[in-house]
Amino acid sequence: MVVVTDSFMGIFTPKDISSRITQFIEKKIEFPFIKKDEIVGIFYLFGKDNKVISDLEILSVRNIAKRTMEQQARNIKIFHEFKENKLDSEFIREEYNKRILQISIEEHISSSSSTHLSYRIAGDPTIQSNCFEQHIAYYKQDYFYELFKQPFKKTEIPAHLINKLEKRMLMLCYNVSDSSKLPYNNTIHPFFQWLK
Repeated sequence: MVVVTDSFMGIFTPKDISSRITQFIEKKIEFPFIKKDEIVGIFYLFGKDNKVISDLEILSVRNIAKRTMEQQARNIKIFHEFKENKLDSEFIREEYNKRILQISIEEHISSSSSTHLSYRIAGDPTIQSNCFEQHIAYYKQDYFYELFKQPFKKTEIPAHLINKLEKRMLMLCYNVSDSSKLPYNNTIHPFFQWLK
């Protein structure tokens, strides 16, 4: 199994982010569409379909996570340095529309319905990742990552999430400097709540 192709990323809080992205694309709201004081949480799930089993796969996840953090830091820096040009509603919308065109071509080939296409666009990892990076850069926010360094065991996750999370690895990221700044007892509970 190639872990990088069996991974998925998304925003799990705010819970209505897909709706906000859709409204933004449709020009019903403008950027920024996340408020400065809102907690934004993103997740990276590794081994989504095939699980993370071997030591080599675990090492691969750790390497992917490290590269992801480094790439995200570079993207945020670029957005911040070119704030006047790259954090404008029209520029962002144009970038999202380029990605939508790619998705539309892929979906047309697989003959998906328009409802599925809308769902896929709003939840697209590339768009959601850009959304997170753009808001972090716009507000000049701190952020931190938490990588759960081993695949989840059955005893570490709620019973109703075993099929989704057992033997998977997870990395979370929030738009605050550290976990003490979160309004939660731990970093993973809001993700569990969203996933159910």
